[in-house]
Amino acid sequence: MKNLLNYQSSEYDCGPVSLTNAIRYLFDREMIDPDILKYIMLYSLDSYNEKGESGKMGTSASAMLFLSNWLNQFGQVKHFPIHCEFLDGENVYLSKAGRIVTALQQGGAVVLRLYLEVGHYVLLTGVRGDEIFLFDPYYVEADDPELDREFLEEGITFVTDQPKCANRIVSMQRLNRLSRGFYEMGEYENREALILFNQDARLLPEETIEYFI
Repeated sequence: MKNLLNYQSSEYDCGPVSLTNAIRYLFDREMIDPDILKYIMLYSLDSYNEKGESGKMGTSASAMLFLSNWLNQFGQVKHFPIHCEFLDGENVYLSKAGRIVTALQQGGAVVLRLYLEVGHYVLLTGVRGDEIFLFDPYYVEADDPELDREFLEEGITFVTDQPKCANRIVSMQRLNRLSRGFYEMGEYENREALILFNQDARLLPEETIEYFI
């Protein structure tokens, strides 16, 4: 059985929560080894803020790259059907024939760094036309009168009936922007994405379709 996706417990843990959500999205609960959850938390929240406080700048790109390699090695040793690919810089761009969108069409999930006032990780889970379905672990309510107006800008739609998959739909055009507005990826030098597959459920290239589950 697939789990519901989780929200952050603090202002800082979007990285490990989004990575754990990728595991929850791709694999049935009965398949998930506790070591995966343990090591995601152990190796994330590694950045220090300007006051030297550990974890209060969230999770670094280095930690995401390390966890990508760790998960691949874990999969090989434990015969667990996971495969990860880490992208950064100009390789992180959304287009219909691009690596990230193709991964979503093959049934994969993507932990993506973008901006939500500050650097922030979300989980991409599907694509429909020029729209990306994603799960943002930072909990807000669409009907909250104090909701930041940036959530209501063009290219952002709230989803309320897919708790195992998505809570936002965001246009590729908005995500690809070089600026730092809500759900924009910003400058290329700060971009990163971690693609994950359940190899047992991965579609072949000739089988890829535009879909959202």
